[in-house]
Amino acid sequence: MSDKKVSILKAFQTIIWPKRNLVFIGLVLIVISKAASFVTPMSLKYFFDDIIPNKDVKFLKILIVVVILALLAQAITSFLLTKILSVQAQYLISELRAQVQKKVLSLPIRFFDNTKSGALVSRIMSDVEGVRNLIGTGLVQLVGGTITAIVSLILLLRISPYMTLFTLVPLAIFAVIALKAFKIIRPVFRNRGKINAEVKGRLTETLGGIRVIKGFNAEKQEHTVFEEGVEKLFKNVKKSLTATAFMSSSSTFLLGLATAGIMGIGGYEIMFGDLTTGEYIEFTFLLGLMIAPIMQMSNIGSQLTEALAGLDRTEELMNKTAEMDEEHRNISLSTVKGNIIFNDVSFAYEEDKEVLHNISFKAKQGSVTALVGSSGSGKSTIAGLAATFLNPQSGKITIDGTDISKVILSSYRKHLGVVLQDEFLFEGTIRENILFPRPNASEEELQKAVKAAYVDEFTDRFEDGLETLIGERGVKLSGGQRQRIAIARAILADPKILILDEATSSLDTESEALIQKSLAELTKGRTTFVIAHRLSTIRKADQILVIEDGHIAEQGTHDELIAKEGRYYNLFTYQARI
Repeated sequence: MSDKKVSILKAFQTIIWPKRNLVFIGLVLIVISKAASFVTPMSLKYFFDDIIPNKDVKFLKILIVVVILALLAQAITSFLLTKILSVQAQYLISELRAQVQKKVLSLPIRFFDNTKSGALVSRIMSDVEGVRNLIGTGLVQLVGGTITAIVSLILLLRISPYMTLFTLVPLAIFAVIALKAFKIIRPVFRNRGKINAEVKGRLTETLGGIRVIKGFNAEKQEHTVFEEGVEKLFKNVKKSLTATAFMSSSSTFLLGLATAGIMGIGGYEIMFGDLTTGEYIEFTFLLGLMIAPIMQMSNIGSQLTEALAGLDRTEELMNKTAEMDEEHRNISLSTVKGNIIFNDVSFAYEEDKEVLHNISFKAKQGSVTALVGSSGSGKSTIAGLAATFLNPQSGKITIDGTDISKVILSSYRKHLGVVLQDEFLFEGTIRENILFPRPNASEEELQKAVKAAYVDEFTDRFEDGLETLIGERGVKLSGGQRQRIAIARAILADPKILILDEATSSLDTESEALIQKSLAELTKGRTTFVIAHRLSTIRKADQILVIEDGHIAEQGTHDELIAKEGRYYNLFTYQARI
């Protein structure tokens, strides 16, 4: 991904232009509001030069009514602006969050392996928030401020060209300083989003792994890591604060110079009759109207800079290629029988570091293929390739004769079921977790899955049965109970292709015996890949692949491999002795 930044023009095209009707209404309200804000300063000239010297009570009453009406118009337009634009900005934020989350879910597994989930949460929730400054307050202040400044400038030139030109010099110097400061601030804000995501990511991990932290008495070191992240964030904020503080202090000084100059020139012109007292007071008030938005620009600039930096990071995510977007994936599978063939497949997670080397085997429809071997030999990689979580670097995998790399993933994965070693359960009830793959399944289908996986064996003992809340990641259940829920979920999904990653590893002997029966039921008529550490669980497999260093060292049934007295025989007899 290039480090290309989101320009104001692109932000305008993608965010502001689609909402142009609302923005137009907002602009009309801004014009009304700003027009009303000129009534009070302009009425001061008449107040001091005509009404008071002439003791004109009738004109005074009219002037007061006009000023009150102008203030009322400002109040009403201000309320409507907030209601229309700020609410719209919040709606846009929620819309963008949904789009970013949808995009993130579409990214390949490899992306998640290299990215902290907490960091992604920050990217989805925080980075888009700056959008409100594009369509909400920032835009209002920017447009409104510009209108006010231009009209004020015209009126000021009409009153006194000398005084006006004198004030423009410090303002021009301030504009140059502000532009330079924004160039410094934007990368700082961009970096802040990254640091924020890192810190939140680590915090999410810390809270998720609290049992491990307490178990190893590691609270202190986790606190140190978090402290370092917070310190990094502080330094980043300090940098932007320094730049904005320099802008605001330089503006205060330059404004002070302008004020001193106006006092000198204005006093001189009043003394020699070129300016009335009313005109001088009107000038100072109008000058305030012109300068206030210019001073606000530093604030608005920071807001818009932060918004664009957030959009930079959002754009970075949105530009990533989704696994479904690969152009060559154009074959949709209407039915799946389940014949899978690996033909000379090689795979590497990193360049020049192959994990699998020229793997070839057939998994026939309805057969059970067991993958055994030492840790890190490549068993899970083969399962990941069969599940389409990974793509082979070379070679070909086919499903019913069709190259799997050309298949539309959703049409394949709807026939896929997965039961992992460290099975993930969502916070909620047991029922919700089992219904996860098919939320609209009937009660009968649900009960069938519950019984087949022997989930009722423990839910019958719970007061709330299937409605029992299981806590985050199922912390209130034992490993065996979690695994049985996962198997029930797979049974309910009714897949054609099943991947079991040591599905019985968390179970005690009694639970394992129950699960072995339900797994025998689950694997019937389904093409199954079993990653097994307990070799006693795969005796009935149609074929066993012994994987060593990314190669198939041995292949055959349990009896054939025992008769060979090779690697599988050694592993099996070693485990039997244990």
